[in-house]
Amino acid sequence: MIMNKKTIITIVLTLVVIAGFAQTKTATITGYSPAIKDGTLVFAGTGNIENVVDTVQAGRFAFTLPVEAITECSISLIGEGCPTYMLTIFLRPGVTVKLSGTDCLYPLWKVESSVPEQKTQNRLTEHCREVIKELMQMELNHKPWTEMETVETKLMKLRMDLLPSLPIDAATINALCGIAITAKNAKDFPYMEQLKNLEKTIATRAPKGFEERLIEIHNNVYPPRILQVGAEAMDAELVDMQGQKHHLFEAFTNGKYVLLDFWGIGCGPCMKSEPEMKEFYGKMKDQLEIIGINLNKFSEFQKHEFSKRIIWKNWNNASKDICSNYCDVIAMPYYVLISPDKRIVWKTMGYNYGYFMGMADALNGPKQDNSANLSLVIQKVAANNNSTTISMRYYTHKGYWFRIVKESYLSANGKKYKLTAADGIKLDEDNYPQVKATESTNEILGNIYYSDFTLTFEPFDTLPATFDFKEGDVEGAFVIRNVSLPSSH
Repeated sequence: MIMNKKTIITIVLTLVVIAGFAQTKTATITGYSPAIKDGTLVFAGTGNIENVVDTVQAGRFAFTLPVEAITECSISLIGEGCPTYMLTIFLRPGVTVKLSGTDCLYPLWKVESSVPEQKTQNRLTEHCREVIKELMQMELNHKPWTEMETVETKLMKLRMDLLPSLPIDAATINALCGIAITAKNAKDFPYMEQLKNLEKTIATRAPKGFEERLIEIHNNVYPPRILQVGAEAMDAELVDMQGQKHHLFEAFTNGKYVLLDFWGIGCGPCMKSEPEMKEFYGKMKDQLEIIGINLNKFSEFQKHEFSKRIIWKNWNNASKDICSNYCDVIAMPYYVLISPDKRIVWKTMGYNYGYFMGMADALNGPKQDNSANLSLVIQKVAANNNSTTISMRYYTHKGYWFRIVKESYLSANGKKYKLTAADGIKLDEDNYPQVKATESTNEILGNIYYSDFTLTFEPFDTLPATFDFKEGDVEGAFVIRNVSLPSSH
């Protein structure tokens, strides 16, 4: 047989492609329910990363995911009638998993699979079916968390009762992790002794390969001392994208503040905050250093595109032990501001439009703690014998409104000083921001606007070193604490 060079190259390339396909291991998931509306988005992924993988048509969806070994996968359906819950399934290479139901409550659908860990997961789901259903229906009916929390605790108890009779595998350890996180975040979890005994039993009997997850569980069952505002910061070891070790205290140079940004892949608000955070960092990097602390597995952190585009210090803490020291709850994003002398200044959770612009104004203006809502900041204070006037700015999306009530007051000297006048806004009415904050055309930055206004209050009897601004005493009111007067700034 005679072959020319072109034929040889073609054969070689074909063999390379075939080899590539042979090395790609996948699992397939199919789903069907006549109740699911066409156009419902199907999100799925491994670890903490979810992406759109299909759109429901005629009640059906199907997709394939790459898997190398036993892999935990989460699935969410975003559409009319679907709860905001995740369905956890376990995959192995070459497996096809079939999901089926008759309603929109997909976390309770039948899961047909040959994977042993999925059989464990199915037993957990079936044992808790009625309580899971109750929780999802409460969520769909927009019940407050105060009502749902009792049912959530009931669910944790049911799972703990069943776990000792199940094989110790990825499904049981995943369930135990969820219980431990719930217990840590609960104000008073009533079954802590049972959880401690269960954690000890499973940790003793668990096979190799779960060491990192077991450390996370232990840190939630026996949380270390959480550092509060005013406490001295604690050093910690983290790892960069190249696998090099770093210490938190490396960032404390030249008298700078340090902002810890606890974030995760798959966290929408974390991704959403990045454009404004980048703008903030550009303006503040002479005064402040940012340390992004990623809480995913190192391999996920290292490979993800979002990690690669972060321009400040970007380190990983997959065991979450640093998070356990600094964060009151395991939630992302979570921000901790530390002073140059390594004292915690404030802590806050979540992101809204204008947070970093308000943070910059607060750091450059009168000393204050506006961490309750970083979008609202005091820019100037003038106090005399006749009145106290504070100049304020509120950042938010151009289409969002904000409101300041007539019951607002200043608190100092053990007294309340009433609001007497407002200029630039209408009290007790919806006010929309008027001025574009940047010239950016970015989808996030370009839509951040602000409003400037002044509020006048009764004069202080005696000038205090600091005062608090409170927008009334109702739940959810704006609060800015420890505001310095010009003479004490």
